[in-house]
Amino acid sequence: MELAKTYDPSQVESKWYAHWKSKGFFRSVPDEREPYTIVMPPPNVTGVLHMGHMLNNTLQDVLIRRARMQGKNACWVPGTDHASIATEAKVVAMLSAQGIQKSELTREQFLEHAWEWKEKYGGIILQQLEKLGASCDWDRTRFTMEEDLTQAVLDVFVDLYNKGYIYRGVRMVNWDPAGLTAVSDEEVIYREANSQLYHVRYAVLEEGTPIPETAAAHTGEFITIATTRPETILGDTAVCVHPEDERYRHLVGKKVHIPYTQRLVPIIADDYIDPTFGTGALKVTPAHDINDYQLGQRHRLETIDTLNPDGTLSVAAGKYIGEDRFAVRKKIAVDLLNDGYLIKTEQVTNKVGHSERTNAVIEPKLSMQWFLKMDRISQPALKAVMEDVVQLVPDKFKNTYRHWMENVHDWCISRQLWWGQRIPAYYLPKGEVVVARTEAEARATVAAQHPDLNFERDVRQDEDVLDTWFSSWLWPISVFDGFKNPNNADIHYYYPTNDLITAPEILFFWVARMIIAGYEYRGKQPFSNVYLTGIVRDKQGRKMSKSLGNSPDPLDLIAQYGADAVRTGMLFSSPAGNDLLYDDALVEQGRNFSNKIWNALRLIKGWQTADVIETAAAEAAEIWFSNRFSEQVLVIDDHFSKYRISDALRAVYKLIWDDFCAWYLELVKPEFGQPISLTTFNLCLNHFEGVLKLVHPFMPFISEELWHAIRPRSEGDCIMVSSWPSAGPVVSEELEAFALNAAIVSELRNFRSQKGLSPKLALSLMTSSPNDVRLKPAVIAKLSNITELASIPQPAPAGGSFLAGGLEFRIPLSEGVNVEEEAKKLQQELDYTRGFLESVERKLGNERFVQNAKPEVVASEEKKKADAQTKIRQLEEQLTALKA
Repeated sequence: MELAKTYDPSQVESKWYAHWKSKGFFRSVPDEREPYTIVMPPPNVTGVLHMGHMLNNTLQDVLIRRARMQGKNACWVPGTDHASIATEAKVVAMLSAQGIQKSELTREQFLEHAWEWKEKYGGIILQQLEKLGASCDWDRTRFTMEEDLTQAVLDVFVDLYNKGYIYRGVRMVNWDPAGLTAVSDEEVIYREANSQLYHVRYAVLEEGTPIPETAAAHTGEFITIATTRPETILGDTAVCVHPEDERYRHLVGKKVHIPYTQRLVPIIADDYIDPTFGTGALKVTPAHDINDYQLGQRHRLETIDTLNPDGTLSVAAGKYIGEDRFAVRKKIAVDLLNDGYLIKTEQVTNKVGHSERTNAVIEPKLSMQWFLKMDRISQPALKAVMEDVVQLVPDKFKNTYRHWMENVHDWCISRQLWWGQRIPAYYLPKGEVVVARTEAEARATVAAQHPDLNFERDVRQDEDVLDTWFSSWLWPISVFDGFKNPNNADIHYYYPTNDLITAPEILFFWVARMIIAGYEYRGKQPFSNVYLTGIVRDKQGRKMSKSLGNSPDPLDLIAQYGADAVRTGMLFSSPAGNDLLYDDALVEQGRNFSNKIWNALRLIKGWQTADVIETAAAEAAEIWFSNRFSEQVLVIDDHFSKYRISDALRAVYKLIWDDFCAWYLELVKPEFGQPISLTTFNLCLNHFEGVLKLVHPFMPFISEELWHAIRPRSEGDCIMVSSWPSAGPVVSEELEAFALNAAIVSELRNFRSQKGLSPKLALSLMTSSPNDVRLKPAVIAKLSNITELASIPQPAPAGGSFLAGGLEFRIPLSEGVNVEEEAKKLQQELDYTRGFLESVERKLGNERFVQNAKPEVVASEEKKKADAQTKIRQLEEQLTALKA
């Protein structure tokens, strides 16, 4: 197969991906091999490929491809998440664009539209992952709302309810006014905001006293509170002070008037108040703040919900009814100022919670919801990570995990949506609740317990759906049908899975919950290792986002550079748990690497072979590279074992770019117009196959293309199902010897560069020990164009000199060198070296330094002294010879 002059990924990637699929290379079924299993963190069906997906899925593919080459039964299960809040918002927006409001539809009609949307758009991201080269078992693709997985969710709900873990009650929740649903604590993103702090005074009044219309109309005492949310004033039911605060002690038990209402509310005392914070007086709004709610519970305060679900003010507010909360914030501030209640405002920086799904500002809100008790059920999951049954990579996240799990709150699992698994709870007229797996089971229970009831007329199912995470926490079990058929072959073979690759921000509300479910329903952990990626940021350190316009389209990058270049570009600087500073230069480096590998084979294929004897340089190169390859296989395997994927890639990169291309190929390359030994040529191809195998998990497409270009192969003989290289014996002496000869070559090249000498000009090289067994004259001659390697005569000739491996080397000056200029350079170097020696001798002559410094530091300085003395002697000899 003849290679094109340049590598064109567009001619390669689709061809080989289709070939791999057609051969069933991605498919996995249980057999006698060791399984290696990864379940993909299911992306939202609303999603399209972004840079975070690129990093995460490249890492998964690297691990799965390597495991496959190691002879393991590699199974990578893909799938998508139904993403209740995001998907419902998409469908509502789509319908709105068509002039249809959700409120005009029945639940069934809305769900028809939602399923239609999902079937049309829901698989886009998985199709895009094929462009990346993701070698998933696509036959195993799952969806969190498919029938079997939905039934698993409902079965678990019923089971946990019957165990007493699930309950229903009115609690303070995080309310998303845009999504019109409760969200969990973990779905709230806190961002710093510049806010106004409003100092508002309330009139202290006696019961029965006429309520003043304005502050100016009140002649008595005031108490001042400070708030960033003046729109919630209308829901205040108390003002609270510290019981020991002398400023307010005389007011405790009295009442104040809440502006723009007819309410007088009590002034209460509680140790919760910090008298040094703000004014020392806190407005208490039990319906709209979790701490206020707890105060209200302790002091039996009235709870007034002044907000509608959509963030507008409710009838209970008594004023500004139906207006948006933020519009009211501005209006009430003006009104309070005009009526004398607002004393002052000041700029403050505070944390404001936003919904992760809709970006709306969260409102704390009392709501009837379903909850899962987390205290007892989470204990095995805490123990598993603390005892490294489940290892977090990097382990710095263990403390974060422990803090979360030791302070876990009950999980609000209900969402006020239609898209999702509907809660299987049925309400009877007198308040009884029947929880059943199916409607048929609910009917049977109701009929048995209440034969007088008509199910259609008297019983209603809960309108809410379950939190999306309540389905995805079952993912490692449900994808293998571990609930539908708990003893099936797949679940026994693939569970527990091996590695999970995900982002740290979902460590608690997905990873931890999967571990909880694993112990609750399988009695063991769902995976052994959790590799936590960093965030992909731009080179300014900003998180990539559409709003900032700093995130490239991954598919555009693949079209421009090729998938292999993008994969390696993402991994060149992505250590586990640390953020990746993305730069197009990284992908360009990946493209250059592709071209380097491509051109290496083009060079090899361009050689003519003959049945001739191997050159001494080629023999030395073969011995060295065989040892170097085995050494680096061990290094790369060690990196993989420690999940240092970026380090493994860099090791492969250096092995190919430096060792194979820059050294090995240059040594075995035949002289111009001459053939190469057939033995050397075949060994060279064998080594090329070896390095291709190492690079395949990172760069699957070009490695497969070149694998088939090396020699004729059958259709099934693909690199992706070839064997991962194993390390042979490593003779360290051979590696050390080659390192010495490489250093000599580098010195000779530097000498030519400094003297402006052509590489075609042959040089002589002299050494203090020409018979040293480490020296490979053929290697030095091939790479440095030297005519001989001889002893240094006495007196030594003028020329360049250097030390390497404890040996002294001299390069006699050739004709055409300016003697006067050379003498000047040698004198400058001699003066510098003498000055350096003096500084080292001063340090070693300092008794305090020698006594206090570590022995290895003193030894290092002694070596510097000896090397400087040798260098001075060489320079003095060269100057003498030059002037002779």
